[in-house]
Amino acid sequence: MEQDDFTTKLTRVCRRAFGGSGPVEELKRLSGGANMESWALRYGDTAMVLRRFPGGGDGFGEDEEYLDSISLSAQADLIDAASRAGVTAPAILARLAPDDGLGEGFLMARAGGEAMPHKILGNPEYAAVVPGLTEQMARELARIHALPTSACADLVYASPRQTIAAELRRYRDLQASLPVLDFAFGWLLRNAPPEVPPVVLHGDFRMGNLMIDSTGISAVLDWELAHLGDPAQDLAYLCVPSWRHGHYDKPVGGVGQIDTLLAAYRQFSGREIERERFRFWLVYGTLFWGVVCLSMGQLWRSGGDRSLERLVIGRRVSEVELDLLLLFEDELGLQGRDRLDWLPPAAAAEYSGEIAYSELAVALAEWNKNSVQPEARNHQLFESRVAGNALGILTRQLQWGRAFEDGQSKRLAALGLDHREFCQGLHSGRIELSEQRVWDHLRRTALEREVVDQPKHAGLRLALQRWC
Repeated sequence: MEQDDFTTKLTRVCRRAFGGSGPVEELKRLSGGANMESWALRYGDTAMVLRRFPGGGDGFGEDEEYLDSISLSAQADLIDAASRAGVTAPAILARLAPDDGLGEGFLMARAGGEAMPHKILGNPEYAAVVPGLTEQMARELARIHALPTSACADLVYASPRQTIAAELRRYRDLQASLPVLDFAFGWLLRNAPPEVPPVVLHGDFRMGNLMIDSTGISAVLDWELAHLGDPAQDLAYLCVPSWRHGHYDKPVGGVGQIDTLLAAYRQFSGREIERERFRFWLVYGTLFWGVVCLSMGQLWRSGGDRSLERLVIGRRVSEVELDLLLLFEDELGLQGRDRLDWLPPAAAAEYSGEIAYSELAVALAEWNKNSVQPEARNHQLFESRVAGNALGILTRQLQWGRAFEDGQSKRLAALGLDHREFCQGLHSGRIELSEQRVWDHLRRTALEREVVDQPKHAGLRLALQRWC
């Protein structure tokens, strides 16, 4: 849809919903939001945000199930109920109608503050509020979990075992075969906790989906993964390593400690969350994000969303592999095992002769950084940075990928296994992580994959300190 046509249609929506004859002003696409489009705008004196499916569609077609997201109409119902119940959720101002020509979506009040974690964590402007965020998060989750389960008709429940089985089917449907993920699925199935009375879960409660201002949380955003389940699932998901944003030593979203979170949640909700149950859901949440990353590639291939961001997120599955190994190292008591003789690869030697393919990737990255980014603004700047990340991954793979893959094949051959047998053995428990050669191979492979895909990942720094 052309920008002028989009603005005209949005103006008609605002005039119908709020009256007046003024124009829509300050319209801009907000960065991030891999699953939904968000647009900031102002109409009269009201600042608001439009939420809709990418491109104004009605979902992702057959691939929409990759996240089990509830409809935008159901999201609006739930956000409205949560706001009335005291959750710091934005007010729903208006809903799109079919005749508007903008797809399914809604307009909500725009909260002040910042949602991007890299602009909050370590920023002196937010230094005074960050220490109190852990308790505020616990309070918001306690209020969400106190909502009536009838607050939204679309919310569904699955037991822990049913939840794992559904995720495993999704993983198998993607035809993926990653040893660490296969082990994690088997471990979860063998360690599923008993069911507890289900509550309303936000489903995606984490830094990045919380608006933060000078007083703390100003809005809880992005409710599309809401469902019914174990309250420990929401609490643990907040602590998934990928949501620590470089602050690995502060597992609660990069701002605090788990003991503080659980104590505050007990104070606000009256519920005690057992640590064993919490750890189970922490492994599940980490694995869930890995499967979501894999799903991004399938969504791109199907044509559901051809944005480059999908593929870059998809490569983050290697980040999840390393995070899972660090979690299992603690869970299975594998700390202090033999150290690896492994160092991050040195920078490529000076080239000569024929142009190397990696040199082309480097040249593209330099052009993007030096010529495109200085002129880009808002969402275009975000996309340019995504492109820079993609070119970095491609460059490192061209430099080191073949040597890494050859080494991985040789290590598997030394174990007397092919890739399929190795994955099956890990999933079934027949092959154990505690076997030294297995543990060494998985650690070394995770380091090799991560140094290509996410060399700045804080988990990689921790793994290097522990293992090498």
